[in-house]
Amino acid sequence: MNSRKILIFDDDATILEVLGIIFDEAGYEVKISETSHDILEKVSAFRPDVILMDNWIPDIGGVEATRLLKSSEEFSNVPVIYITANNDIAALAEEAGADDYVAKPFDIDELETKVAALTGQGGE
Repeated sequence: MNSRKILIFDDDATILEVLGIIFDEAGYEVKISETSHDILEKVSAFRPDVILMDNWIPDIGGVEATRLLKSSEEFSNVPVIYITANNDIAALAEEAGADDYVAKPFDIDELETKVAALTGQGGE
């Protein structure tokens, strides 16, 4: 079985570390980034099956980075799960064009389930 690739954008090193460990143990190849301005280059180089995107990320922010990705013909089909502590997460995720969202502090099981669903790994 090919391992699925997950690209995680967050400016919180602790969250990156925790998510990295969780998805690595779940069999994903994980790549992390603390900035989002070069999202297209990162996606092009890594070819992730799914992206986790934080809202408050330097330099351009999660909404703008997700829009950049979704407006790219080559990468518009890469699923993005928006993760943020913002109360307006549903509106932000919709504005960004994200495929799904999880509020922080997130439920790890919920996040894993959503990632699995979007990468075609749902249902054990």
